[in-house]
Amino acid sequence: MIIAIFDLDGTLADTLCDLADATNHGLMQLGCPTHPYESYRHFVGNGVMKLCERALPDDRKADAEKLHEYFREYYGSHYLDKTKLYPRIKEALTLLADNGVKFAVATNKPQDFARTIIKELLPEFEFIKILGGCSERPKKPDTAIISEIMAEVPDGNNTVFMIGDSNVDVETAKNAGLFSIGCAWGFRGSEELRASGADFIAESADDIPRFILR
Repeated sequence: MIIAIFDLDGTLADTLCDLADATNHGLMQLGCPTHPYESYRHFVGNGVMKLCERALPDDRKADAEKLHEYFREYYGSHYLDKTKLYPRIKEALTLLADNGVKFAVATNKPQDFARTIIKELLPEFEFIKILGGCSERPKKPDTAIISEIMAEVPDGNNTVFMIGDSNVDVETAKNAGLFSIGCAWGFRGSEELRASGADFIAESADDIPRFILR
């Protein structure tokens, strides 16, 4: 069996603006300076609490929990204002599904938001598991999230790919002994993915099935 485990933010969907808007909303509530969208490319990737810590000024890091509360309140009503799938993601998933590839999602995005976004944007596809950040397991690059997905897969001769846009995803793949596909269109870019040692670099979504079905 071939299994494709996808990151979400920066991989399947461009969520950057909605993440930034929710964080900037919280920063304004706290009287802190906001950041341009481009800055958030390097704030995201390790979960929302880390995003909040990175967005706060050095002398306001203690307000991360409060910023997290403002973030969740705002994001819960605005998570699909600007978020959209990257070009040809549906076509890539359709080709993979037609060839028997099974899907899962492993993201550090809060699990409730991850599941809602996947169901809204990709309702026609079946996923083994859609797992995100929660208090029950450590975040990527820890392999706990991969282990939970693989527990749903029959033992056997499985080939597993981790597909994501950052060094966190490549490190997760390495830690779990998976093949890694780096998505150059994502938040971090191809330079970081190459430096992290990704097995493959996808320049467009069409490259994903080309690598997996090769």
